[in-house]
Amino acid sequence: MHILNIIVLFLVYSLTVSGDSLIDKAKRSGLIPIPNSADELLKMIDPDKMLTPERIELGKMLYFDPRLSKSSKISCNWCHNLALGGVDGVSKSIGDHWNGNPNHLNSPTVYNAVFFKRQFWDGRAKSLEEQIKGPLLAPFEMASTEKLLVDRIESIPEYVKLFREAYGDGMKIDLKSIALTISLFERTLITPSRYDKFLHGDENALSEKEKIGLDTFIDKGCVICHNGVALGGDMQPFELRSKYKHRDVGGFHGNGKRLMKVPTLRNITDTAPYFHNGMIWSLRDAVKEMSNVQVAYKVEFTDEKGGRQIKVNIIPINLTDEDVDNIVAFFHSLEGVKPTIEYPQLPKYRD
Repeated sequence: MHILNIIVLFLVYSLTVSGDSLIDKAKRSGLIPIPNSADELLKMIDPDKMLTPERIELGKMLYFDPRLSKSSKISCNWCHNLALGGVDGVSKSIGDHWNGNPNHLNSPTVYNAVFFKRQFWDGRAKSLEEQIKGPLLAPFEMASTEKLLVDRIESIPEYVKLFREAYGDGMKIDLKSIALTISLFERTLITPSRYDKFLHGDENALSEKEKIGLDTFIDKGCVICHNGVALGGDMQPFELRSKYKHRDVGGFHGNGKRLMKVPTLRNITDTAPYFHNGMIWSLRDAVKEMSNVQVAYKVEFTDEKGGRQIKVNIIPINLTDEDVDNIVAFFHSLEGVKPTIEYPQLPKYRD
């Protein structure tokens, strides 16, 4: 059996246990809160113990600095605007010379990206550090080169000094160290929400309608793909039931194996437009389209001669208007508290 199916079976079986509270049910179905312990959170976002105040501040400066692009006009914040939910608010990302993404791809949010198991819509990057190199060098995004990046940074004495202070004299300024430093800042972009408080045991953190929405979200099988800390961020099959109605816009259909990265649902109310090509602007419409496109799995366990038997039924995700309203209400509980970001004053070129 394919490992993906094993995971699906495990997740759906976990929903069948009776007597659970909604909090228990959510956790058994694979939903994980952001840790409320600073130590536990740090272990999760910084397993290699790389974070320091100096590196985070330097990474923030590089994140906001448009001089890392060929035109000196486009920063990381251009497509992942921290004042706009970590996105740019347009259907397809716009880069160098006003070029649109050739596959009409929408910019995913950078908030909570540290929790994603895969980066990019096709999942080709496994880490933030690897992902950051893509936009820096892509000709239709920041359009830089490694030589240009290094030359620009080394022409700014304050940056050379800050790299030395952050890492010591042995750190070489190159594409790898630049991407690493930006990633360390991005690792701090965590947005805990009322939903996390609820999973940690505060039953009053969600309204009654939000609780109904969470219960519906689980029972209808949405949790099969939108799970873990990020409520997404891993690869899953798309268009299992029918074709996405805007599938031909941009022509992107996944990684070649019918798999596509599942977007996070955290702060989903801030990050319109939706889907990989940004063709749906209404959150209600996005939920309806997912119910048309995807399917869920119903698992039955029976004890027969010879041992336990497993029967898997593929069923459509049919949502009523009330279901959609309740799920959208639940999504509002995922609006997190954004970290306070003070826009940095960037160092000047050498006189």
